[in-house]
Amino acid sequence: MKLKILHTNDVHSNYSNFARAVTLLKELKDENTLLLDSGDFADFKSIELQGTRGIAALELLKSAGYDALTIGNNEMFNGIDTLEHMATHSSIPFISNNLVKKDKSEIQGVVKSTILHKSGLRILITGSSPDLEVFNDGLGIHVFAYQKKISEEISRNKGKYDLCILLSHLGTFADEPLTSSIPEIDLIISAHDHKLYPKAKILNGTIMNSAGNYGEHIGLVELEIVNGKAELIHSETLPTRDIEMDPQILQILRDNKTKAIAVLSEPLYELKLPLWHDIIEENPLTNLIADGLRDMLKCDIGLINSGIANAGAFDFLSRKKLIEICPSPLNPTSFEIQGKDLQQALGQSLDAQVCLADGRGPGFRGKFIGRLHISGAVVVHNGNEIQEILINNKPLVEDCWYTVASTDYLKRGSGYTSLANNRKAVYRAEEIKDVIRIYANKKEFLNMSMKNRWKVSSSAFV
Repeated sequence: MKLKILHTNDVHSNYSNFARAVTLLKELKDENTLLLDSGDFADFKSIELQGTRGIAALELLKSAGYDALTIGNNEMFNGIDTLEHMATHSSIPFISNNLVKKDKSEIQGVVKSTILHKSGLRILITGSSPDLEVFNDGLGIHVFAYQKKISEEISRNKGKYDLCILLSHLGTFADEPLTSSIPEIDLIISAHDHKLYPKAKILNGTIMNSAGNYGEHIGLVELEIVNGKAELIHSETLPTRDIEMDPQILQILRDNKTKAIAVLSEPLYELKLPLWHDIIEENPLTNLIADGLRDMLKCDIGLINSGIANAGAFDFLSRKKLIEICPSPLNPTSFEIQGKDLQQALGQSLDAQVCLADGRGPGFRGKFIGRLHISGAVVVHNGNEIQEILINNKPLVEDCWYTVASTDYLKRGSGYTSLANNRKAVYRAEEIKDVIRIYANKKEFLNMSMKNRWKVSSSAFV
């Protein structure tokens, strides 16, 4: 008995590429084919997903003919309510054997595994989601140890299947040890670390494959079941860049964009003051975020880079405008840091080349790093060097630990490496766009955002 498996992973809502991938998938798919995805298909940077609570992703998967997918971290990032909404409305199994709610109750619509019938075979498909550790609590989730949960699903379904497939959003580094510790797995479709295998590989008798990311490739694995054992006949990873886009996928995207824009464009409220934005210069929008973070997390200072935003806000705010202004799904994060490391980062921020450097990093959807903006402090400088930093009207002390309200991006030292020298990090479930939404409607915070915290000393003009 022969079986063809087509698969994708880490599409991250790159739906133009996905439209090309679907054309290829439809050409290759026949009655003996399974079509699977290993997670991070739905990235809520997509306006189509934001405005439909993820239903647009379900329509895309159904149109392409998917049989099952596992839940990656990006399916979690819009909150447990959105994930549950998607899972309960999906005709395609949403699989995770180790993901539950924070109170350890089951997520409605999510299944631990499913058995599909194809080519006369009973195929057990289970999937594992990544542990987001410090972010779990804020997202309202709990993640069990995947090794135990995979084994439990295999044991629970013993005698009911002929072939076992694991859809893994754990990363290939975590998948490889599974080939020896859980030999019952016949095939692992890997994801999360965006590895691109030119073709499937066999490790400890288990077949493994991964198709890169962003819909730029699809994976193809052909198996034959001989004496109860899966044997690899053929595999390859096929590029999609020169393929025509599938017209049905494009129509689904157009229809859902229209729906999403209508929903997201409804005004939230009128802005009493314009919040202009700049990457290099101090500006009120980024000051507002810094002030809002400091107030929300109750820290000594607020600290944020202007690259978090793409543009300013004028006249009124809507959810659509917030997504356009601040597409990065970064979380408010508090931590402690010593004065010397804070001073080093602020000093770097005077260099325009640092501000205009590529800001690429986990969760970051902007282009430039941008200038650091601060709340609860004043930075006196001459244009090139810092001369004094006052935190809550007191001079900065180099070996003193200060509480900082910022983002998980800056906490990692992205862009400003000295900020990675921190301790006692705490994460919130909100996103930075929520900080803008909350505080831009407060008159006192709007007024405060107009006051500069970076002061040019008189010596700069001598």
